[in-house]
Amino acid sequence: MSKTRLEAFSDGVLAIIITIMVLEMKVPKGTSFEDLRPVLSIFLSYILSFVFVLIYWNNHHHLFQVVKHVNGKVMWANGHLLFWLSLLPFVSGWMGTTHFAALPVLCYAIVAFMSGFAYTILTKSLAKIHDDQSIFKKSVSTKRKELISLYLYIFAVLIAYFYPLVACAVFTFVAIMWLMPDKNVEKIIKS
Repeated sequence: MSKTRLEAFSDGVLAIIITIMVLEMKVPKGTSFEDLRPVLSIFLSYILSFVFVLIYWNNHHHLFQVVKHVNGKVMWANGHLLFWLSLLPFVSGWMGTTHFAALPVLCYAIVAFMSGFAYTILTKSLAKIHDDQSIFKKSVSTKRKELISLYLYIFAVLIAYFYPLVACAVFTFVAIMWLMPDKNVEKIIKS
């Protein structure tokens, strides 16, 4: 099967997720900086989630640059990833409106972990349909950053209820870690 429809659908879903998140932010009624204070946590939660979605979009784009074809299992794995990412507007808004309370941060941590886990399933599904000499297999050979991210998300899940701000720091650290895209794909495409 061609990969183009899967890419187009994924791009559309991710664009909608970002749109929903920004539409959830309410404009303050006043005109002073003090009037912004109640929405600061919502804005910070939005920034974190926007970067989170953008990182997935960027990595998804890079991943599919080296994919030749997809099958039904890959489409389901991609849908699984999009499901978890589609929960971001809810958990992000909840986390922001409650000023990073324990349960909403825990739910955000679970969604973050499951998104990372779903991305790993997607890459494994793609690996099964590409041979060892394919550009795909050569470009996704290193998994260290993925594993570190998953372990950090597990740590965030375990501590989020007791130390929600530490869990938020973990999310931020993982996001910073992924801001630098994987140069391996670009190098292999150029060569």
